[in-house]
Amino acid sequence: MKKILLIFSGLVAFSNLGALAQQTANPYNGNKRFEQLGTDLPTPNSYRTASGAPGKDYFQQRADYDIKVELDDIQRKITGSETITYFNNSPDELRYLWLQLDQNLFKEDAIGNTTKTGGLGPQASTAQFKNLTDPKKYGYNITSVRDAKGGNLPYTINNTMMRIDLPTPLKSGASVSFSIDWNYLITEYYGRSGYEYFAKDGNCNYFIAHWFPRMAVYNDVYGWQHKQFLGQGEFTLNFGNYKVAITAPNDHVVGASGELQNPTQVLSAEQLKRMEKAKTATRPVLIVSQEEAEAAEKGKPTGKKTWVYKADNVRDFAFASSRKFIWDAMQVDVEGKKVWAMSLYPKEGNPLWGQYSTMVVAHTLRSYSKHSVAYPYPVAYSCHATSGGGMEYPMISFNGGRPEPDGTYSEATKAGMIGVIIHEVGHNFFPMIINSDERQWSWMDEGLNTFCQYLAEQEWDRDFPSRRGEPQYIVPYMKTDPTQQVPIMSGSDNIMAFGPNAYAKPATALNILRETVMGRELFDAAFKEYARRWAFKQPYPADFFRTMEDASGVDLDWFWRGWFYGVEPVDQSIETVEWFGIDNQSPEQKNAKAKTEAEAKRQTMSNIRNKKDISQTVVEANPDMRDFYNSYDRYATSEADKKRFEQATAGLSDEEKQLMNGNKNFYVVNLKNKGGLPMPVIIKMVFEDGTDEVVRIPAEIWRLNDKDVKKVIPTDKKVAKWVLDPFYEIADINTEDNAFPREPEQPTRFQVFKGQRPSMPNPMQQQKQAAGAVQGAKK
Repeated sequence: MKKILLIFSGLVAFSNLGALAQQTANPYNGNKRFEQLGTDLPTPNSYRTASGAPGKDYFQQRADYDIKVELDDIQRKITGSETITYFNNSPDELRYLWLQLDQNLFKEDAIGNTTKTGGLGPQASTAQFKNLTDPKKYGYNITSVRDAKGGNLPYTINNTMMRIDLPTPLKSGASVSFSIDWNYLITEYYGRSGYEYFAKDGNCNYFIAHWFPRMAVYNDVYGWQHKQFLGQGEFTLNFGNYKVAITAPNDHVVGASGELQNPTQVLSAEQLKRMEKAKTATRPVLIVSQEEAEAAEKGKPTGKKTWVYKADNVRDFAFASSRKFIWDAMQVDVEGKKVWAMSLYPKEGNPLWGQYSTMVVAHTLRSYSKHSVAYPYPVAYSCHATSGGGMEYPMISFNGGRPEPDGTYSEATKAGMIGVIIHEVGHNFFPMIINSDERQWSWMDEGLNTFCQYLAEQEWDRDFPSRRGEPQYIVPYMKTDPTQQVPIMSGSDNIMAFGPNAYAKPATALNILRETVMGRELFDAAFKEYARRWAFKQPYPADFFRTMEDASGVDLDWFWRGWFYGVEPVDQSIETVEWFGIDNQSPEQKNAKAKTEAEAKRQTMSNIRNKKDISQTVVEANPDMRDFYNSYDRYATSEADKKRFEQATAGLSDEEKQLMNGNKNFYVVNLKNKGGLPMPVIIKMVFEDGTDEVVRIPAEIWRLNDKDVKKVIPTDKKVAKWVLDPFYEIADINTEDNAFPREPEQPTRFQVFKGQRPSMPNPMQQQKQAAGAVQGAKK
């Protein structure tokens, strides 16, 4: 332990402690990381303000749809006719309109197909693979585009976009109506839409999405947002009101975005009675049972049936249709409003889906409403589509998670199903309500939604095995070569490692903001304010960044710069710890200690042996060789020493005198930012008596030097061990240098038996097999 001089020229001086904390061999490095984003963000204006709120001139276009569509179960084909009424709320005159033709993704010459690289591995969808050999021609067949009077409108198709030229410019504040007729062949389910074929019974489940020509967005940021649909960047859409009449075989059950308008025409008397019961049920009520669905599987349709749905103030519309569907439902209270939670699934989804799906839907609506805005729509569907993944649309989502054919399932299958339902139903909030531009910024819906999914999962089950959200889960990705990463702030179609970068990393960043940087109270209030400001509007990244700062009063530019604009990892270390104590400069104590130390230093091996080997020195033999210094005690305390001490301490305050007479320990902790991404410093001190204490230091500790800093930490008790990031809060990629003194290295383990482990039955199957063996033995 080193001693710090307390008294100097009669003053209490901790300057040498401060100097120790400021010592560094490196020049100033903090400017870039802690400067404001400034011109990196778009200039605020009357459309989008510096606070992150919509400005006084904010506008957004609107498109209403009246659609009639028929599902052909034999040809697996969609045929539709729509009337679009488009409202120009912009200050600009529009001479043409742009529409999205997303089904053209599946044309042979589509940009998404012709620019695809690599092999046909797990990332290649079934539908895209099938297009290489399937003789069918996919994509839209546009059969007519007409104005409100029935006259032909000229149009040009550019891959997945279509431009309609207007005969007269559409003025600001005006609207225009036109109609489009089209058809297309449905692809196999590719993760967003399509059909799933069941060979055992010869039936299909249809999940129909991005199925009609939809208006592109025109806004203050891009003008027309008409980026081509390449398959990865999702959808950028306008709000509007929908009326959709869906004609399907009369043995199909059809669920869709919106409320069913003609239940008495499409449901039996018994089904209507069950729906009434479901309004007050606390558990899902079967509207169509498994027995009824299995009977329908074996039969044939005798005609057609038209289901009419209405959805107001939504940005899209999707539907699901099948004779295999089991249907359960219940009404739940969400922030004082009754909402239908519903599920559609084939028998292949049971027993998991009947037990969990609708209950998870209800929980998701409540959880997300608590953390963002109250769910505004009358219904939310969860539909079971294939065995994994999921996709979202307003009020309806297509979700994976299927048990084994014998009805058993692993814990991972169950957790995966619950997680994907939470995630896809949660997308009703991001981006279906908070309407971000998915074609450009995937993280604004996937990342924010994955963060809320993590919160909902933990509220579902205390030990829920969430895959994303906890900082330590992103470490493997953050450890990868930074040259092979892209920032979160990358365009949707340009993102490498889409899962980590669009989902996990932004979700982790938000969790760190909530738990470590801002605290839950400030974060939750700011996050809700962002959702409130931009509900039913179209935010962009700057609107989110600015709102989070504006509503919390926390400067987060360094955080956005590091986590969202950069690819550096977090890697902090404790290099050394120096221990200092207070020297109160009492002359008696000081001199006595100095004498003891001097005597100790004289006990060298030479002196010890000299006492034995030298029987008498010259001075000892000749007393006249002695003088004043042979008897002088250089460590004696003089009256002058005492007087100087009294004068020096006379002006001390009571607090300073208490500190001087205490046994305070001062530790100088030498910290290094090896990874580059500055983060708060969390240090756990384990004291010699076994107790501990945690010190939290904001990230601004790195603002003057973002590589090396020294921090003085005073303690009453002696510290035996120092640990950085003890609760795994900051995604530190290397924890081996987080302890001081260093922990002994663990031996490297080697694998004795290599090779693929054989596939094992899941625990439920193992239990069944064991029970069967017992029964067999009894017989």
